Amino acid sequence: MTNKHHTNLPEGMPQLRVMPMPADANVHGDVFGGWIMAQVDIAGALPAVRRANGRVATIAVNSFLFKQPVFVGDLLSFYANVVKVGNTSITVNVEVYAERNRLQAETVKVTEATLTYVATDEDRKPRQLPPLSVLCAEDPAADAGQGDEKTGIVL
Repeated sequence: MTNKHHTNLPEGMPQLRVMPMPADANVHGDVFGGWIMAQVDIAGALPAVRRANGRVATIAVNSFLFKQPVFVGDLLSFYANVVKVGNTSITVNVEVYAERNRLQAETVKVTEATLTYVATDEDRKPRQLPPLSVLCAEDPAADAGQGDEKTGIVL
């Protein structure tokens, strides 16, 4: 039996991999949407923190779509990419894939979301993002996957 939602994991390393446990689900074994949202927020914050070179706070969940249910025992992979950079804000797309029935290697895309983070200072007030040239001078790997400095769009 083939599943029309079956897919492959994207290229590259996920930001986060986690397996939901029974405490993360209702009595029927369906994982709570709020638990998935929390994991998406964590995964999205990782590239935002790298681009901001420091603390960030979530300021918006621009979109969030649950495409398929998530079950206890699914191995979830969270892929996150910076798609836009403003003066103080960073917008990140997150895609979540579930590996089910690992012996049969069924992989489905279960969630996609777009979140916006703001870089903050020690007082938790918005701060300007450092230019990519500064980040790249400190760490040449910091530029990987960050895109065009003017638009912040991943190339």
